[in-house]
Amino acid sequence: MNNIQPLVSDSGTVLKLEDKIFRIQNGDERLRNRIITNYQPFIKKVASKVCNRFIDHTMDEYSIGLFAFNEAINQYKDTQGTRFLTFADMVIRRRIIDYIRKEARSAKNYYLEQPDVDEEGQEESYIEQQAALQYYEEQQQIQERLEQIEAYKELLAEYGITFKVLSKNCPKHIDARENAKQIAKMLVEKPELAQYLKEKKQLPIKELLQFVSCSRKTIERNRKFIIAVALIHLGGFTALKPYIEPESIE
Repeated sequence: MNNIQPLVSDSGTVLKLEDKIFRIQNGDERLRNRIITNYQPFIKKVASKVCNRFIDHTMDEYSIGLFAFNEAINQYKDTQGTRFLTFADMVIRRRIIDYIRKEARSAKNYYLEQPDVDEEGQEESYIEQQAALQYYEEQQQIQERLEQIEAYKELLAEYGITFKVLSKNCPKHIDARENAKQIAKMLVEKPELAQYLKEKKQLPIKELLQFVSCSRKTIERNRKFIIAVALIHLGGFTALKPYIEPESIE
């Protein structure tokens, strides 16, 4: 059972994790230590999922995850449009995968230096290692894509949008979709508009009209689609980027 008491603001409200992260970035090292201690089970869980086996505090993968969690604390920004734990999960995964790749390369080089192994055995071992590593990376990519989709689904829900609703509100014509994508891209490139979207959970339509040539009616008709595309940009959902790339007209 975690006995760490929740941190409260001056007004007496319980601080969100993201607010605590910003306090740490402003120099609260005692809070950093509390957060890292509090989220050690989270770090172990992510490391175990990446490695597909139980990881405890004595293993190198856990140490890598611990450093990565601290790195995530330092690098997190509210402009990313995603929750801190989602961002931390991604950083931990990347660092552990980098570590596994490095270890795989080291193991390969060590094996090839052994004098008692014949060339055929070396070649077979190398091919097996490469095939295993490729399969592992493919599985990690699939897992990362699924987790990003789930995180994106949760983020959309905060704006009252579901995948079913989004499919119904997707513009039918390519030119209309491309126009909506451009509006979304322009929105996220302007900090004040992106901040409005994140705080109000609504499009800043009045402000958008100052930068686009389409009508208010067009923006309102494609409102949910524009928000959905903007959130992919803001959330850094790299696995979903193909869905917002320009489409070619046959």
